[in-house]
Amino acid sequence: MALHNQTLVTEFILQGFSETPQVQILLFISLLFLYLIALTGNILIVMAIGLNSGLHTPMYFFLANLAILDIGCTCTVLPKLLENLYVEKKSISYEGCMTQVFFLTFFLDIELLLFTAMAYDRYVAICHPLRYRTMMSRMVCMLLVSSVWATGVFSSLINTGLMVRLTFCGPNEIQHFLCEIPSLLVLSCSSTYLNNIMVVIADVYFGVINFVLTMVSYGFIISNILKIRTTEGKKKAFSTCSSHLMVVSMYYTTIIYAYIFPGSDSSVDNSKVVTLLYTAVDPALNPFIYTLRNKDFKTALKNCFQSLNNYK
Repeated sequence: MALHNQTLVTEFILQGFSETPQVQILLFISLLFLYLIALTGNILIVMAIGLNSGLHTPMYFFLANLAILDIGCTCTVLPKLLENLYVEKKSISYEGCMTQVFFLTFFLDIELLLFTAMAYDRYVAICHPLRYRTMMSRMVCMLLVSSVWATGVFSSLINTGLMVRLTFCGPNEIQHFLCEIPSLLVLSCSSTYLNNIMVVIADVYFGVINFVLTMVSYGFIISNILKIRTTEGKKKAFSTCSSHLMVVSMYYTTIIYAYIFPGSDSSVDNSKVVTLLYTAVDPALNPFIYTLRNKDFKTALKNCFQSLNNYK
């Protein structure tokens, strides 16, 4: 039938947090602040690492990629959310919704893979320090990051392609403030069997397997740190991976809650809050977590500002 060859729904209505004007104003100001902090902090990280040759190491190379992902994630979600907090009609076009699905899936998948690569980097640095330069050479780092980005593109293309083939002809109100695959699947009036299979495969690969690999890496790391005899040595070793472990813990906690826990009516609002944590709060906090106790980065940032002032 022709019904299966066309999309009857031309726009979706996004469900906000509250209809109370005062609450919407407070949310708008808070989210705009987080958005600006996330953009500024992560852009500064990329600039400092790119302009300072002393930070051209595997750890900072991965950190620069993480900052780029955080910028992309916030730019995918927050501009539309801020717009819908300002306007009366909280809607998004079909094309805009599918675009958001692609980029949200893209950035989230890559971030999970990158966390695993960063955990492996810290594992090599602490457990095999004498072989670090060989095992984490420039070529190895480039191959790791390239494979991470390529896998993210491939996964997003498949999942978004499967979403585009669906027909939406009934309710068009998404029980969320953004377009994501689980929220859209319940609105489709065509079979979502293949989509559900791909969602499970993606959750297992990007979520479960990468989480296990990251935890295994940190299991070896902690075991190795405990073998260090001096307290100072233990502190120095742990300081090189504590920031990454903190960010990974925050991110996986929110992701697991948002995508593994069942979406009952009572948990819809909680799911929105949790989604805000990994799309807005985490990207804003990451620059502070990675740089506050990092003397090398602080020095590089000062040099970066000095160079900009001299240029003026």
